[in-house]
Amino acid sequence: MAPQVSNPQRIPWGGLLVLAAIGFTAVTTELLPSGLLPQISRDLGVEESAVGSLTAAYAAVIVFTALPLSRFLSGRVPRRVLLIATVLAFALSNVLLALAPNLALAVGARLLGGVAHGLLWSTMAPYVARIVPARSVGKAMAIVFSGNSIALAIGAPIGTLMGTALTWRTSFLVLAGIAAILALLAAYLLPAVPRNAGHSTPSLRGALAQPGVIAVATAWPLLLLAHFTLFTYIAPFLHATGLPDAATGISLSVVGASGLAGIWIAGLTADSRPRRSVLATIAVLVAAFALLPVLGGTWAGNLVLMAVWGTAFGAIGIYNQAAILRAGGEHRDAANGLTVVTIQLGISIGAVYGALALTAAGALLVPLAAAIPAAAALAIAIASRRNGYPAGPREKRQPPV
Repeated sequence: MAPQVSNPQRIPWGGLLVLAAIGFTAVTTELLPSGLLPQISRDLGVEESAVGSLTAAYAAVIVFTALPLSRFLSGRVPRRVLLIATVLAFALSNVLLALAPNLALAVGARLLGGVAHGLLWSTMAPYVARIVPARSVGKAMAIVFSGNSIALAIGAPIGTLMGTALTWRTSFLVLAGIAAILALLAAYLLPAVPRNAGHSTPSLRGALAQPGVIAVATAWPLLLLAHFTLFTYIAPFLHATGLPDAATGISLSVVGASGLAGIWIAGLTADSRPRRSVLATIAVLVAAFALLPVLGGTWAGNLVLMAVWGTAFGAIGIYNQAAILRAGGEHRDAANGLTVVTIQLGISIGAVYGALALTAAGALLVPLAAAIPAAAALAIAIASRRNGYPAGPREKRQPPV
């Protein structure tokens, strides 16, 4: 039987590691169809552009279901039970996708996965904030969200290699098996949270009324928009710099792997120095994007700036996750659900915005286009010094003795 937590004094390391593994599985599930697109296209007998609907449908269902479902289920279903249910839904979605004989059923399987994805990220962060001491929320978020970067750096590439060497269906069946095992581990290791641990029923209107929520819920998606503007079209950019085709895979691996360093840094600073840390990190990200067209044509310049980009992006997620939970107050569940939706919009718009930049300005200037929304996010963070991105305990001036 899982322990129940009402006023946590210690960090439940086992539970946090399971949540990190669940995040790894979720992000790998989200990204894998892109890496296996040619194989899926040939097997299902459809155009590659049609297979793109597997990714589009996944994102779209998150936008439309994350907020209403999380609000409806909150208070009715214990958070621990809901987390376990979403992991089982991932397993079922991947099994159905692996068995799908045509594109229509494959899209249906992905819709189930998208619903699970939206519920997972709407539930996970508020749950983590309730099972760890208040002074350790940033550290706990860093542990849990490390699974995302590991999925980018290792999960999606390994799944793609497996699908290429064997079949794409095998990759999704393996993911389903991992999800099923994680559901069992979660049942034993995740602590239960009393239903009355949340002070009130989550309210989107109440969340929007909290000072700082709109600022974080705008700045964070802008940073995702900036990231995916370049991430989506990194191959054309690197080709335009004159680097060989191998630079694309190497650069993506560097971005994903260096994200782990960013998460580690954020885990050390998110609780004590959140404001200075997030401002410095966003400023570094803007600088990296601005310098890529100038220095990205050499191996040394490219790899350094890719590492800076990945480190900054890994840290930004932790800083913003902690910021939205602080800003949301008693409505933090609804505030977090709002960011799940706006982040998906940022990702979707980033791909479209990147395509426009690619067409209008050329591949070499796509990083400059990415720097614009990142700079806008920096301006919002600077302006939101009292509520959205306030100073932490070690940043506030101590009164003279």
